[in-house]
Amino acid sequence: MIRLTILGSCGTYPAPGRACSGYLLEAGPDDGSGVTARVWVDVGGGSLANLLAVTDLGKLDAIWLSHLHIDHVSDLPLAYYALRYGDFGRPPPTLPVYGPAGWADRVRGFVAMTTSSALEDVFEVRELSDGERLTFGPMELTAVATLHSAETYGVRASADGHTIAYSADSGPCDALRRLADGADLFLCESTWPEWQPDNPPNHMTPELAGRLAAEAGAAQLLLTHLRPHDDSRAALDRARDAYGGKLGLAVERDVYQLGGTP
Repeated sequence: MIRLTILGSCGTYPAPGRACSGYLLEAGPDDGSGVTARVWVDVGGGSLANLLAVTDLGKLDAIWLSHLHIDHVSDLPLAYYALRYGDFGRPPPTLPVYGPAGWADRVRGFVAMTTSSALEDVFEVRELSDGERLTFGPMELTAVATLHSAETYGVRASADGHTIAYSADSGPCDALRRLADGADLFLCESTWPEWQPDNPPNHMTPELAGRLAAEAGAAQLLLTHLRPHDDSRAALDRARDAYGGKLGLAVERDVYQLGGTP
């Protein structure tokens, strides 16, 4: 089985009681007997608290940073502190963190200001590249470079014949169609409510997400990264008109499992 838990789904900033982008991917035997791989994808503000409500940091196999915008990485220094000073059953350094080139230099300053410990005392620094494949137990993750204002990698996660695709932040592009191709679940950002001529081409709208999901043959579409002040019902209506398939909105602590015993 492969399972997605929403840890945060707000774009740009968190809403009251909610969190910025964060997702837990888990995989295990198809008989549902247990979880053998866990990867935390994006670590936006508030997502750490939601992660700790469902698992321990010490049980993670890796962290995946899609890109370095603050609403996707702001809880990483806190995760460092938790692993460095908390009791999660494993001493540092043991946790690989995968992200765009230079991610460690961006985070290192936060760590250096208040502790003499180095970033590498807790995190193993790994950098992503387009098309890179990583294996964690039964789960394979494939990095797909998307179209955004910073170096960004969506992820295609597969286990036991099931696939979950996450767009990260991206404008419409061929890479996004490849990422979503035939996915059982396509988690797609929908930041802009409607397309405007002056919009930079680095985010999606619900309509574009729906159209792309339909073209890619995705079995289910889940909208995420809406800004707190946007109308989620209107976003679903716009996506539904373009898609026509099974559709939902990413909400904190919701769980989506493919295969196995729920």
